[in-house]
Amino acid sequence: MKTWTTRIVAAAAACLPLAAAAQQPAGDFKERTIRVSHVVPKDHPFQVGVEKFAELLAQKTGGRMKMRGYPDGQLGAELQSISSAQGGVLEMALVSTAATASVVKEFGVYDLPFLFNDHREADLVLDGPVGRRLLDKLAEKNLVGLCYFENGFRHLTNSRHAVARVEDFKGLKIRTIQNPVFIDIFNTLGANALPMPFTEVFTALESKAIDGQETPYSNIFGNKFYEVQKHMSNTGHIYGAAVVLVGRKFWDQLNAGEQKVLQESCNAARDFERRYNREQDPKLLAQIRAKGITYTEIAPSERARMREHLKPVYEKYARTLGEDVVRQTLAELDKHRSAAK
Repeated sequence: MKTWTTRIVAAAAACLPLAAAAQQPAGDFKERTIRVSHVVPKDHPFQVGVEKFAELLAQKTGGRMKMRGYPDGQLGAELQSISSAQGGVLEMALVSTAATASVVKEFGVYDLPFLFNDHREADLVLDGPVGRRLLDKLAEKNLVGLCYFENGFRHLTNSRHAVARVEDFKGLKIRTIQNPVFIDIFNTLGANALPMPFTEVFTALESKAIDGQETPYSNIFGNKFYEVQKHMSNTGHIYGAAVVLVGRKFWDQLNAGEQKVLQESCNAARDFERRYNREQDPKLLAQIRAKGITYTEIAPSERARMREHLKPVYEKYARTLGEDVVRQTLAELDKHRSAAK
């Protein structure tokens, strides 16, 4: 199978015309090499987005500012990558909002279960006042938040039995992100949540140390979880976003023009990566099912039961994450839903 990166190269220029981008004199940019750490495979949309980012950056700076993505946790797991960026050891990291919540707790608002009904709602919040407010808070932690990439809606896989109802979660040992919201979600549903770094998940599934995991289709397919899992359900319980972080120490070495072009390139790469990810989702689902995994469609009534079951999680984290942030997020969504009726 051709890699996802290969398939989009020819179309990249057509999707985001670069010739119209504003250019600055080459002298305004220094020769720089920017490393971007992330933990998913090289064929994941994250790497596709990073490569688009690199292309845009090279175009806008006459090739002086170079970027390279390091997938598969080569430069460390998510929390380690955040720490490395804070310490000036690493220039940039692409990490889940769940991991980002370890340094700015308010990012946990995105992990509230069944927060978004669709991609449009996610875009509205992430690219609006709420999203910008949270990115700006990273400055307090020696980080700069540029934009949000997309991992997509998360779905459950496991090796024991089909999950179609709330009751089916009972007793399943499910790997989650090292984040209290995720842990409480699965414990509340009756499963046993076991947080661990993503780089350890396949081995844990293979050895039966855990029964299942919950990630988007891109992760399930890219990491070949279908080789060690028998069942998959389209729970869509959380929308997974990722933050493009820059270490403050590196950011402060950049002049105003370099900072501007880095931000502009991130925004354009973000739009490209999200569009690409959404186009791939149905194709990936078909490929995962073709590998022999048993697929269970969650009925709307059962998803509503799950949502109702998880109300205590909302109530708990509305207090601990900051009631104003949760209130602002829900208000933005209510306004959008009312306008859409």
